[in-house]
Amino acid sequence: MLVETLAAGVLLAAGAATMPISNPIDIVKAGPNAGVVITKCTSPGMLALAYDDGPYQYTSQLVDVLDKGGAKATFFWTGTLYGCIYKEAKAVQKAFASGHQVASHSWTHGHMGSMSADKIKQEMTKVETALVNLVGVKPAYMRPPYLETSGQFLPTMKTLGYKVITDDIDSGDWDNKTPAQSQQKFTAAGASGNGHIPLMHEVYPGTVNTLTPWLINWAKQNNLKLVTVAECVGDPTGMYQPGNFTAATGPYSC
Repeated sequence: MLVETLAAGVLLAAGAATMPISNPIDIVKAGPNAGVVITKCTSPGMLALAYDDGPYQYTSQLVDVLDKGGAKATFFWTGTLYGCIYKEAKAVQKAFASGHQVASHSWTHGHMGSMSADKIKQEMTKVETALVNLVGVKPAYMRPPYLETSGQFLPTMKTLGYKVITDDIDSGDWDNKTPAQSQQKFTAAGASGNGHIPLMHEVYPGTVNTLTPWLINWAKQNNLKLVTVAECVGDPTGMYQPGNFTAATGPYSC
């Protein structure tokens, strides 16, 4: 019996030696899967400030607020919702150069849950093209308009390699909530547990000028690290899809 046991152990060891062993660094770099909805951070002690619907006239100002507070954030941008993205080229480039994450919120901000797969692809590739032209990267993260994830949406996001972000705190700025009312939502949620990914919009001056500075102070008071969404979900090096992309010849237009 002892001999048989030893022999089995040798065979198992030999078999293990021939099996590929995953590199722990590669596992960390892999991050979340594409086409899966993510609502909050994977670890405690973080707050991922995330803004939808831009770029817009307040984008540059918001970048200044974030940089002054030592905060990194994620911008989920559209192509045409508040004017053509190319008309805000300087603000887009400023945000990217400051180390903030640029991501997609679709081209037109339509109801993607009821779109065909081909239409969804068009919505995403147009934003990709714009960001390649403006800052040279193709995003790997997106937030769906209206947070709709039904129909062909998630399978298409998986095919395109997009990690899908929603939220776990809705600031309500889109619903005419005042910054003070939004603040109450954060204090009610608290700073414990896995970190938060809030739903906010950079197109409202109250969010830019009042709520964001308050959140920066709230995070510091609660020892929360202000991070990009990618870092918040354990994917700090995966903000953008791999590859070398060449910008098209301008001028650009929507």
